[in-house]
Amino acid sequence: MKTSTTESRPRGAIADLAGPTVYGLGDLVRGYLDAHGRRRPLLPLRMPGKAGRAYRAGDNLSDADTGKRTWERFLAERVG
Repeated sequence: MKTSTTESRPRGAIADLAGPTVYGLGDLVRGYLDAHGRRRPLLPLRMPGKAGRAYRAGDNLSDADTGKRTWERFLAERVG
């Protein structure tokens, strides 16, 4: 007898994860540079079009269970 299974995600896919805090890209880059003791000027750029609207609306955010480790803590653990 043949049976078929349906998976909710492709084989080999990793689980979504989300942190306890939502950051903008500029915040992530600033944190990374600060952790490495580097300074660079950052220009705020607004992503245009449908993709930009979707990002600003938070459509790219995961509804997965959130973790407890923040970006700052991750950097402190990795960089020191």
